[in-house]
Amino acid sequence: MPWNHFWILALGWVGFGAAGAVLPEASDCAGPASRVLAAMPADAPGPQARALWLDGRHLRWPGAKAGGTVRLHHAGTGQLRVVDGRVAGAQAVAALEDLAAPLPAEVEAAVRWAGAGRTLRLRDADAAELRRWLRGDLLLTLEDSEGRVSAHTRVQLPRALDALYAPAHALGDLGVQVDATGATMRVWAPTAQTVALCLHAPGAPVRVMPMQRDDATGSWQARVDGVRDGFYTYLADLFVPGHGRVRNRVTDPYSVGLDADSQRSWIGRLDDPRTEPPGWRTQAAPPPPRSMTDMVIYELHVRDFSRDDATVRPAWRGKYLGFTEPASDGMRHLRALADAGLTDVHLLPVFDLATVPERGCAVPTIPRAAPDSPEQQAAVAAVKDRDCYNWGYDPWHFNAPEGSFATDPDDAPGRIREFRAMVVALHAAGLRVGMDVVYNHTTAAGQHPKSVLDRVVPGYYHRLNAQGEVERSTCCDNTATEHAMMAKLMSDSVLLWARDHRIDGFRFDLMGHQPKAEMLAIRDRLRRETGRAVPLIGEGWNFGEVADGARFVQASQLELNGSGIGTFSDRARDAIRGGGAGDGGEAQVTRKGYVNGGATAATADMVRVGLAGSLRGLRMTTHDGGERALQDIAYGGGQPAGYVREPSEVVNYVENHDNQTLFDVNVFKLPPETTPDERARVQMLAAAINMFSQGVAYFHAGIETLRSKSMDRNSYDSGDWFNRVDWTLQDNFFGTGLPPAWDNEASWPWMRPLLARAAQIRPRPQDIRFARDQFLDLLRIRASTSLLRLPSAAAIAQRLQFPNTGPGQVPGVVVGLLDGRGLPDAGFATLAYVINVDTGVRTLNLPELAGGGWALHPVHRAPGAADARPKRAQLDAQGRLAVPPRTAVVFVRR
Repeated sequence: MPWNHFWILALGWVGFGAAGAVLPEASDCAGPASRVLAAMPADAPGPQARALWLDGRHLRWPGAKAGGTVRLHHAGTGQLRVVDGRVAGAQAVAALEDLAAPLPAEVEAAVRWAGAGRTLRLRDADAAELRRWLRGDLLLTLEDSEGRVSAHTRVQLPRALDALYAPAHALGDLGVQVDATGATMRVWAPTAQTVALCLHAPGAPVRVMPMQRDDATGSWQARVDGVRDGFYTYLADLFVPGHGRVRNRVTDPYSVGLDADSQRSWIGRLDDPRTEPPGWRTQAAPPPPRSMTDMVIYELHVRDFSRDDATVRPAWRGKYLGFTEPASDGMRHLRALADAGLTDVHLLPVFDLATVPERGCAVPTIPRAAPDSPEQQAAVAAVKDRDCYNWGYDPWHFNAPEGSFATDPDDAPGRIREFRAMVVALHAAGLRVGMDVVYNHTTAAGQHPKSVLDRVVPGYYHRLNAQGEVERSTCCDNTATEHAMMAKLMSDSVLLWARDHRIDGFRFDLMGHQPKAEMLAIRDRLRRETGRAVPLIGEGWNFGEVADGARFVQASQLELNGSGIGTFSDRARDAIRGGGAGDGGEAQVTRKGYVNGGATAATADMVRVGLAGSLRGLRMTTHDGGERALQDIAYGGGQPAGYVREPSEVVNYVENHDNQTLFDVNVFKLPPETTPDERARVQMLAAAINMFSQGVAYFHAGIETLRSKSMDRNSYDSGDWFNRVDWTLQDNFFGTGLPPAWDNEASWPWMRPLLARAAQIRPRPQDIRFARDQFLDLLRIRASTSLLRLPSAAAIAQRLQFPNTGPGQVPGVVVGLLDGRGLPDAGFATLAYVINVDTGVRTLNLPELAGGGWALHPVHRAPGAADARPKRAQLDAQGRLAVPPRTAVVFVRR
């Protein structure tokens, strides 16, 4: 008998006395990710689950016919079959009865998506027995009076697990806890038949240890004395429908550190000195914003930031440590933005992700080819599944930093230290650090080797459809944050990043797929447990299987008003840029926006909606002469244009990582003969509108350098080549080849002729410097006055008005007038901004601006002002206004 078998048996390993049990060996700790211990019979029912538990006693079987007898069959070994109309292989059977009384309204609302059907109750509901049954094979049958099966299905487990293991929701020690004498590991695996712990300690043989089950919580725990470092994994023996009884070797869902390529979880503490860079304990972060409307956010990818920066030492390029070179071109650029008024950097995902090899990733050789050639993208495509690049919206472990951004991904405490060194460096530059988090899906589910959650608790963590299949509306395998332990994982994870890694704010990817209640709970928990306000923003899009509240009240645009949580607004974005995010083909050329040739009065109204913070109740005169609340102006098929209660709840943007960059959008829409300097002006007009809008200001890294992705509409997997940034301001990388075929080929016929004209379209260094300098001026203007970042709807209603509205307006000019009297930090008694998107001088008579005393904003008057045109703008005492073409200008009165 192997030594570890004897040791395990001597300890009396709970659960391994079952017939057919196969005891784990040390070799299992390095074996395949999954191994079938007992295969299901070939004629076993498939994995489809058309019924669902409502709690620990009741079930719903949508579509089940009335009459007959409904029974629940159990087999711990996964040997259930239906043979000649009879169930074979059952070890126990329970009868169910129809429930006559209606379900509680909240339960009915939570399961109505599955459809109408029979609601059933276990006649003899013993919680302990049901917990045991849920660890094996279950089959629900409808039988006639002779006991013959006319229909059968498996049952979706999540609501039963939430009910039967409710104490697990309060567990505070999931994952690894290291103390002075050893370590304790706890994992929630209520349906596991046994769980073992694999220890991979430095310089020691792999050990297998038993874990003890807690029946109240469904968690498994092991204590390891004398071990305070190293790595661990779990061996979970489970029944998995469609596979049978399997042994999954899996990392910890609560891993705070990992080895290279995420094969093993780290045993360690987040206050280990090895995880702390210089300054970690002493440096103070920039203070939280007084109001979210004070935030100006810059969205940035870690690899993009320094991968091509020659002033960063080679080993640090594209890494966390790229931010720690204070004299690099990139850090000088960020400090200049911060000095001008940028407040936050939001990093694209930096948790552990699945698609970038952390060791030995491929770097393609890009051929020299024509600006409209397909050869560059072909070289990227050849290695895209094993190259060094991905945006990172493919979560693997939510609580551990990504290893491809570390200099040594095998050094778990080292990668944490380097992550924190990046945070220290950005804080030292005066910038708060935000994090893009993706809790709405995982990279994989089921028995896939890169699935973690589903290989620990099969069928629980992911949202299922009416057949029991994983929903994939978000692109990948959707998680179910309406389930208690998935909501707990999300909440625990956000708190960990804020508390232990000093992250200052969060952007939630596809937040509309999360319940509103869970987002509000996270908001409150962060404030309570960190002692500070942690700003939350996210994508509140309403789509997929959860759309229109089909499963719960969503954290979506229309549901979050009054919450203080910000959502990205597509209203002004589409009006300014033109078209919509999903446009392709000729629509990309013809659907113009306010700044690039589509300045109609109706479009100007939607731009003003954005400038006013998209507030529901604010009233405005529209292009037809009527006065309406912004919520009564239609947008996008009948949605309200104004949709938030307070300005902190809207995030204004004209460009982010998704879709084409603004420069590339304008290449589609502007006349091809538009000169590079005019293209720079158009880009900065869009930036000015965004900067002057009430609410949270959000910008994509490179908007100020005229960044191009060579017209790529979705560069998440397009490699370094199509995602480059040049902090020397020499190139914007337009015309570096046709973008990758997998997301762009249908639009190549419209892209080719434009890319072929790259020599005429690509900006010169002086155009890029002009855009950068003008962006800095816009930041300074916003920072100079609280009038452009008012904290409440009441203040905006009191202080903001729009001259030049109604049917007599000049549609190419938007004017905003702000009253600063009595407002702290206003800086001015009155402020007027004017944005002329037309190609000629525009003159207007605006009685609202009469009274004299106007002067150009001090930023415009400064000797180093980026743009000379505002100095030619005129505003006299009668309110007569003249504005040069394609100019944004601000006038003030003291």
